Amino acid sequence: MKTGRRALTAEKTSRIRRSRRWVARHRTALLSSALHGAAYATGAGIVGIGFYLLQQHI
Repeated sequence: MKTGRRALTAEKTSRIRRSRRWVARHRTALLSSALHGAAYATGAGIVGIGFYLLQQHI
């Protein structure tokens, strides 16, 4: 069986379509996870800065 440029392009297009569908189905979970991570990082940063300032003040 001979695989040409057209077959590889179709395979790549199929992979992109599957990826887009997967992202579309899981968009809410991905955004929720990203928001949770951002909130966690912000809180950790604020606590870290607070401890640093407390240490510098003592």
